[in-house]
Amino acid sequence: MSIQRFHIGPRMSQVVVHNDTVYLAGQVADQPTPDVENQTRQILAQIDSLLAEAGTDKTKLLSATIYLVDIATFGAMNKAWDSWVAAGNTPARATVEAALAAPEYLVEIQVIAAK
Repeated sequence: MSIQRFHIGPRMSQVVVHNDTVYLAGQVADQPTPDVENQTRQILAQIDSLLAEAGTDKTKLLSATIYLVDIATFGAMNKAWDSWVAAGNTPARATVEAALAAPEYLVEIQVIAAK
């Protein structure tokens, strides 16, 4: 059984690779702004970078879970998501309204991808 971990912290790893599956921790914006679309774009860029580090990319996404502080911002988040996601390779996805770890975070995205 092969397990690799990247960006290991005291509570979690940002990336875990088990065999040919890549699991990303929930990602939030590095520079939180009061704009869900902008935060989503930042997060998606982070996801691109972490997936590349693990040897894969967004065309191999299997699933995504998106957490929004306010479900009324669903359209703004989708605007960023739709321009990023690989056409024909969209993952299974769930979007839920949830309180996040800090008030400046408006969106958090967690993905699983194949290698």
